Order: sequence, then structure tokens, then C-alpha cells
Amino acid sequence: MGPKRRRARRSRWITGTNPDPPSPSRRCRGRTTTEEAMNETMNSAPATEIPGYLAGTWKADPAHSEIAFSVRLLGISKTRGRFTTHDVTLVTDKNPLRSSVTATIDLASIDTGNEKRDSHLHAAEYLDVGTYPAMSYRSTGIRQTVDGWAVDGELTLHGVTRQVPLTLKVNAFSSDQRDGQRAGFSATAEIDRRDFGINAGGVALSNKVSIGLEIQAVLHK
Repeated sequence: MGPKRRRARRSRWITGTNPDPPSPSRRCRGRTTTEEAMNETMNSAPATEIPGYLAGTWKADPAHSEIAFSVRLLGISKTRGRFTTHDVTLVTDKNPLRSSVTATIDLASIDTGNEKRDSHLHAAEYLDVGTYPAMSYRSTGIRQTVDGWAVDGELTLHGVTRQVPLTLKVNAFSSDQRDGQRAGFSATAEIDRRDFGINAGGVALSNKVSIGLEIQAVLHK
């Protein structure tokens, strides 16, 4: 079709002499293909996008890792604490999206900087450490997001299991002669304690609990 005929068809459509506009499916096909390509890219996540990335099994170094939480009290301040005893294993796959993480946290190791408060939190109306000595986390999937990474997983606490996603940041992979292969990760999440059957504290204690993890892991194999 020559230039004159193409211009003629375009003018007939604009002036109304040709009532049939271009097919919507044909107009949108390019955009749909682009969106599919973007989704495919988000779900492939080559390891080369993470500097120094290394596949393997990693264990959190307790001396350089922290599992912490904070909860607002009386609506005016936050009480902060951490769990000092935990076992965290990360398995990084050649494809990061196939990686996984599991964690077990000793609830009796809670430390808020106040022994009386810690003992109170051990009681049945809160953590009920005598019945449920540990909480655990198991990932079910990893996704790339616009801002980085997200881990989908299940948290079991107080005898209840709920879906709790983590917002994940991969800090670094490094190696030296003294420390060997190490990797650093940061993660955050928020839970509603009522979802796990912890209702004590009344209106003075916020239902929302913020969780923060700083993990320095050592390569085991």
C-alpha cells in the first residue's frame, strides 16, 4: 500500500467516512506483550543482579544477628525487645526465587531490658512459654518487587499458624580469609498479636507488633 492510500484511509477514518476504527486487540497487543515481558523478567531474577551472590546453605551467626520487635504502649512510646536464642537457616538457590529460609526462635530468650517484664511475658496470657516454648517461620516463596524482594511464609506462634510476608533487603555477599563466606540480610514484618490468640494488655498495648531482622549468615555448604 502506497503512502497516498494510507493517508486516504487515515483521513476517512478520522472524518467518519470509514466507521471501523483499528481493532482494539491490535492496538493493545504491543502493550500486553511488554507487560508479559516485564512479568517474566521479574520472575526470572538472575543471580547476576546480586553482586557476589553465591548459592548454598547458610546459618545465621548468633553473635552478629538479631531478631527484634517493638510494640507501642499507651499510644505514646514503644517497648522494644529481642530474642537472643534462635536458629536460622537460609538456602540460596542458583535462581534466587527458588531460595528458602527457616527459623526457630526460643521464646524464653525474650529480652526487653527489664527482667520483671520479661517474666510477665512468659506467662500464659502472653507467650505462654510453658506450653509453646518456640515460634517458627517457614518460607513458602520469594518474589521480586519494585523495591527489592519479598518473602512469603508461615509464622507459627502460640499454637497458631498465619501467613506473614517479610520485606527483604539483600545487604551483601562477602568473603575474606578470616570470616570465610558471609551474607547479610535485613527483613521487616508486622503482625497483629490477636491473630495468634494473644489478647492480654487491653487498650494500653497496641495490637500491632513490628518485627525486624538483621541476619549475618555463614556459608556451611
